[in-house]
Amino acid sequence: MQAYIVKRALLFVPTLFIVLTLTFLILRIIPGDPAIMLLSGQGLTDTEFTDEDLVKMREKLGTDKHLLVQYGHWLGGIVHLDFGNSFFYESPVWDEIKITFPITLELTILALFMSTAVAVPLGVISAIKQDTLGDYVSRVITIAGIAVPNFWVAILMIYVLANVFDWLPPLGYRTFEEDPATNLQQMIFPALALTFSHIAFIGRLTRSAVLEVFREDYIRTARSKGLSEIAVISRHVLKNAMLPVITVAGYEFGRLLGGTVIIESIFNVPGMGRLLLNAITWRDFPLIQAVVVVVSVIVLVLNLGVDLIYAWINPRIRYA
Repeated sequence: MQAYIVKRALLFVPTLFIVLTLTFLILRIIPGDPAIMLLSGQGLTDTEFTDEDLVKMREKLGTDKHLLVQYGHWLGGIVHLDFGNSFFYESPVWDEIKITFPITLELTILALFMSTAVAVPLGVISAIKQDTLGDYVSRVITIAGIAVPNFWVAILMIYVLANVFDWLPPLGYRTFEEDPATNLQQMIFPALALTFSHIAFIGRLTRSAVLEVFREDYIRTARSKGLSEIAVISRHVLKNAMLPVITVAGYEFGRLLGGTVIIESIFNVPGMGRLLLNAITWRDFPLIQAVVVVVSVIVLVLNLGVDLIYAWINPRIRYA
């Protein structure tokens, strides 16, 4: 097991290097000059500037240097955990991420908890009651969840809350430590919108995994020994059917983390997702690259953690 962990940890380096390189190159290829965006106020003002102003701004941002020089300077900073300064905010990138990341992490964890708490029982019940009315209703819900994009669910949710119930979440973000009740009111609906499609996906996977385990010989043996159906499901079915669900849950965490970009903007949540969207709008290269680094590291560590959980849940699995 230790050899496997070391091997996977060593694979982090080339994987992260490829992600960083692609991110750097893509940002330089897409249209949009950060210097022009800052001088013109993103085209929203009538501010005029000269070529000399543009040259000075590029020198200030460092975008006038050769790409290899920019890339080498950026990688050197990452080695020392220095992501540089934001073009737009003119402050260290890491300071901005430290403020917004806990908010996004809370939203992602809440969404993952809600999706798992709803989807797993939904999938198990659908499998146990196969081809019944409950199963058909569950399958319709899951298919609808996969077909409907979460940003549309978020917009519809705001419309219904405002026009039908005449209620909207409190304005002015409050952390859980400051005001737990207000924080939950502000985070519960973004989490619901974010998790809707994930409930459908995990629910369908759970149903398929449980149905597959139900057909195994050891399930028939357990029933022949006189075990109750509840004991068969809890001791044998769920333990073996959860392996693919855990895999998807780890993968879904990365998707949920990325999905916060749109949801946070719709619900005005001051998290890392909205920060990334603003950075893309202003072509804030250091800030975009730093967010990509953070998300990439989290996904890599999460995938390793999911693999290690396998051995804990199923002792038959061993890594050489």
